[in-house]
Amino acid sequence: MTEMQFLARGIALAGCGIGAGCALIAGIGPGIGEGNAAAKALEAIGRQPECKGDVTSTMLLGCAIAETTGIYGFVTGLLLIFVAPGMFMRFLG
Repeated sequence: MTEMQFLARGIALAGCGIGAGCALIAGIGPGIGEGNAAAKALEAIGRQPECKGDVTSTMLLGCAIAETTGIYGFVTGLLLIFVAPGMFMRFLG
């Protein structure tokens, strides 16, 4: 293995690690958003207790949709950690 191939492998692995770290940061947004949604739902239920069922179902649907963003980031991070390095190493020879 030449020095250039060794350098290319190091850069590819570093890129995968940095990309995985950035992708896993995507879990912060849904956590904050779901916390805000729950707080506002509790405020709404406190003001009008008779609309508890509607507010709760809408909040749960919104939280489920927001959670998919975090799951996509998590899956992308896992792919960058476990799958992409092997693909890059085969490509680099």
